[in-house]
Amino acid sequence: MTSTDETPAGFEPIHDVGFIDHVGPVYRRADGAYGFRAAQKHANLIQVVHGGMLMSFADRALGETAMAAADGANCVTIQMEMQFIDVARLGDWIEARPEVVRRTGSLVFLRTDLRAGERRVAAATGVWKILRRRPDAVAPERAS
Repeated sequence: MTSTDETPAGFEPIHDVGFIDHVGPVYRRADGAYGFRAAQKHANLIQVVHGGMLMSFADRALGETAMAAADGANCVTIQMEMQFIDVARLGDWIEARPEVVRRTGSLVFLRTDLRAGERRVAAATGVWKILRRRPDAVAPERAS
């Protein structure tokens, strides 16, 4: 394993049978940070990380943070904006540390920077809708 393949201490993989499993692995740390190692499968035509991967990663990190802020209720993205600031290179460890800006009764507003080391490569902001469960609904089990 080379230094560009190592996962920083404390990060554990998120196991997901859905979309993230196809583009991951994506990792989470107990303090709320998220990360992924940029691999060849994340490259665009000019061999830097595709903006779609950065957006997918930000959406996952912000979405899980929204659900935590909503006391575990399911949430869905209703708006997300992304600013691409610098290229993320293959081999980079890309990290997000989402923060809740505000929570109302039905919405969670969040933001995060995506960083490769000290370089800020992107910034994302968004709004997540807190879904209300029907009284008879059974909560789905979450993959950990």
